[in-house]
Amino acid sequence: MEHDGRTDEPDKRTLRREFLAVRNRLTPDVVREAGGTLAGHALELPELAGARTVAAYVSVGSEPGTAALLDALRARGVRVLLPALLPDNDLDWGEYAGAGSLTRIQHGGKMALFEPSGERLGPDAVTAADAVLLPGLAVDARGMRLGRGGGSYDRVLARLERAGARPALVVLLYDTEVVARVPAEPHDRPVHAVVTPSGVRRFPGA
Repeated sequence: MEHDGRTDEPDKRTLRREFLAVRNRLTPDVVREAGGTLAGHALELPELAGARTVAAYVSVGSEPGTAALLDALRARGVRVLLPALLPDNDLDWGEYAGAGSLTRIQHGGKMALFEPSGERLGPDAVTAADAVLLPGLAVDARGMRLGRGGGSYDRVLARLERAGARPALVVLLYDTEVVARVPAEPHDRPVHAVVTPSGVRRFPGA
């Protein structure tokens, strides 16, 4: 999905570098502990408690860990969909069947990702999700999310909108990544809630 006139992009690039620099200083123990605490808060969300299908992702590097959350959702009987990156940066989806069902994929010079090794369900599979867990680098007081800039989740959100799907949108972050404001463009969509190691914050206007 192309967007013209991205006047905020330089500001976004600067912010991305700043947030990534902070993340890159985190120790593996801090990342692991944050992931476990975050999972506990996320599992208490009513949107996840009642969900039959959740679109999520496998954290990599210094992202807040999602492994505990994925396994807990699956143990509840939730169908968990995980993304697989396509050559055009769009996302296909596959079902999570435990840690052994993941394959580490190197996408050119990009970060290696853990993707589902089973059947591909197609990009539209995400429209069946009751909740979508989004990666990000920050979220502001309006619920506007700062992503990594690849555009993959812009496409996901646009696909949900075209389909008339209204899943709960939840971003998983560290506490310091909830900020007053991030640059936003007309195509950006707010999330409904952010989950951090210290708890949950909701954005009623989303």
